[in-house]
Amino acid sequence: MNAGDHAGRGARFVGPEWSFVLRSTSVEDEKVLLECASMLEAAVENPRPEIPDKLYFRIGEVSRLAGIKPYVLRFWETEFSTLGPKKSGKGHRLYRRKDVELVLEIKRLLYEKRYTIEGARKFLETRSRDTALKNSESTARKVARSQGELFHEPTPMLDQIRKELNEILKLLN
Repeated sequence: MNAGDHAGRGARFVGPEWSFVLRSTSVEDEKVLLECASMLEAAVENPRPEIPDKLYFRIGEVSRLAGIKPYVLRFWETEFSTLGPKKSGKGHRLYRRKDVELVLEIKRLLYEKRYTIEGARKFLETRSRDTALKNSESTARKVARSQGELFHEPTPMLDQIRKELNEILKLLN
């Protein structure tokens, strides 16, 4: 049975890792279903597209890169607070590279890992908190190490300054 055969029996669509049955006889439903099937196949074939080296991306470009519709991106903006493209003077959404990477990560969580939107949101929040904590610990270690290196081995210059300060202290007493 093919997609055009919808005489009340339903059409069966089978893809590489999924299958489902359309129970409607509507041609419009079948068109939407075929479009969804092609998007799913594209997602399976190309899980991580290469992101061009650009400063900003418009919503259509991000949509094509991620293999999702622009209205899905706009919906995700309302659901994921970290996804917030800038707006141009004319109101066009301008996504940065980190926004595009986040869109691809959200898509992976929702479509491949089968997370709910709430689950994906929590996963991303936990990951960003963990990353921030690791970065702050790493920075603190670097600062402590650099301070230790400054005062670990006294230099002749520091000895001279220390001697002069002690002399000034004696004069003040």
